Amino acid sequence: MDLEKFMNDLEKKHPGEVEYLQAVREVLESLEEVLLENPQFETAGIIKRIIEPDRIFTFKVPWVDDDGNVQVNIGYRIQFNNAIGPYKGGLRFHPSVNLSILKFLGFEQIFKNSLTTLPMGGGKGGSDFDPKGKSNAEIMRFCQSFMLELWRFIGSETDVPAGDIGVGGREIGYMFGMYKKLAREHTGVLTGKGVNWGGSLIRPEATGFGAVYFAKEMLATKGETFEGKTVAISGFGNVAWGAAQKVTELGGKVVTLSGPDGYVYDAEGISGDKIEFMLELRASNQDIVKPFSYEFPNAQFVQGKHPWEVKCDVALPCATQNELNKADAENLVKNGCMCVAEGANMPSTPEAVEVFHENKILFGPGKAVNAGGVSTSGLEMSQNSMKLNWPAKEVDERLHHIMISIHEQCVLHGTEDDGYINYVKGANIAGFLKVANAMMDQGVI
Repeated sequence: MDLEKFMNDLEKKHPGEVEYLQAVREVLESLEEVLLENPQFETAGIIKRIIEPDRIFTFKVPWVDDDGNVQVNIGYRIQFNNAIGPYKGGLRFHPSVNLSILKFLGFEQIFKNSLTTLPMGGGKGGSDFDPKGKSNAEIMRFCQSFMLELWRFIGSETDVPAGDIGVGGREIGYMFGMYKKLAREHTGVLTGKGVNWGGSLIRPEATGFGAVYFAKEMLATKGETFEGKTVAISGFGNVAWGAAQKVTELGGKVVTLSGPDGYVYDAEGISGDKIEFMLELRASNQDIVKPFSYEFPNAQFVQGKHPWEVKCDVALPCATQNELNKADAENLVKNGCMCVAEGANMPSTPEAVEVFHENKILFGPGKAVNAGGVSTSGLEMSQNSMKLNWPAKEVDERLHHIMISIHEQCVLHGTEDDGYINYVKGANIAGFLKVANAMMDQGVI
């Protein structure tokens, strides 16, 4: 396959969808050998079929604010691929949401879900609605209006949305309540639910926990552990919160958190009450991290910058896409960072990834590293199907086992001749093969 011609043709078909095109290129660059070894994939048009969503729903979401004014946002649901199971992927409520970002996330979700070994297809959705600064009543009215349109396209065996940026337990609750009223059934149609009405224990922490479990396996390939390591984390939401908890538990020291306004550096380490304060900060709906330095005066706030200039052994980007660029990557390498594991979706630019690979840094891509969240969502679906709840220890053990399995798949398909593990290549090949073979079995549909 001529990759450049293929990408040029795809860009003509989907002009301006930068994030989506970036994600497709990143996957296809890894698959050259696989496609040569499996000519049946080309004959069956697997690549042409897998890069296009099965369907995209776009709809208006009208709602009334507290002043009585009518507001209108745009809602989306992208059902990308269901070859191995029901569509599965989060809903994101953020002003930056557009078709390109959701297509990139949905495309990545196909392979991430495939890696988990659980029967889940790939999907994504959301809205350009901004929960920041909104009252609970406004958020409830928006969520109910959003679900009023979405409910007819989803179901526990069809498409199971979850949370993402801007969508936590509160939003899931409001949407589930409306779905239950409309569909007249109480099923596991959404994940990330409250524990007392069908949710799974440790789901909020799961993405962060899973990222650290994966990074732990990466370090072990070099005979290293988290014990005594300095760790830089970006973000301050659920992923960063879970990661900070697990790093601390494994003997590492977290020294940074970040938000859209900048980052905080705490040389003493972010643990105990400081980790719990992250929850208060996120619940405040302010979307800024500076107040952390007010609560803990020894923490230094650096405005308008990312934390990758800080000296660390391990970097865990847990905020958003393309937050770590080439200069950041060069800083991390210069400062002796040995491992970068993506807790967020595609937080490193292609140029940054190239720097990590050139310098033989351990680098784990988001579709593998942050698969713990959707894995635990899959475990929530299993519990819902069986009408029971597993204890936290059992969920955590199952999550840990899944992350070890994902790491093994990456090593199997990504180890190069010189022994360097190209986790990007390994994750893409492992995720792709399972889906592609399922599509082959099911015919051209």
